[in-house]
Amino acid sequence: MSLAPFIYRKKILIDDAGWGDIILGVVIGALKLPERRYMERRIPVSSFQSPNFEQKQYLEEAVKIAEEFVEVMHPDKATYFEVCSGFVLSRMQTYLKNQGFHVDKAKITGELQEKVEKGFIDWCVEVGVPREKLEIENRRRFYTLLEWVAEKIEIRENLVKTGWESWQEKWRKEAYKIYLQKKTKTREKGYT
Repeated sequence: MSLAPFIYRKKILIDDAGWGDIILGVVIGALKLPERRYMERRIPVSSFQSPNFEQKQYLEEAVKIAEEFVEVMHPDKATYFEVCSGFVLSRMQTYLKNQGFHVDKAKITGELQEKVEKGFIDWCVEVGVPREKLEIENRRRFYTLLEWVAEKIEIRENLVKTGWESWQEKWRKEAYKIYLQKKTKTREKGYT
């Protein structure tokens, strides 16, 4: 454990949601304590599609978000940051350190994790995913979202993190397989 909580009077927690989800980008949230001031921003899905994904544009987007957090939340030298250790926030951590802030990598739980997760679910609902499909355990959400994309893959593929090698080599084929199976079942029932 770091000595930071004993030395610094204020802290800003930063977490992300959506990194492992097949659709959309990533939501990054910050919670300033003790005021409980919250803000969140989104890294767009285009940062996870070619050629941006290969160039790791999402890391630069995270730095831009860090700049905005600093501008809006006005941390001072009595503030330290606890930043989720996820890769998408790695360059953000470096940026904050280079600005002279004390930064610890942390496993974020509780209020901030819940708020950021809600932000990602709300984004999914905005693009048409039924909320009831999302209110399941995170680990199972991947397959739920894959099936949702597969229902109308010709339209929804533009919401997918298509830069992922696993999308190109495995999940895209799986989505088309699901799509064709559902289409076949619909025909068998006599619908056109």
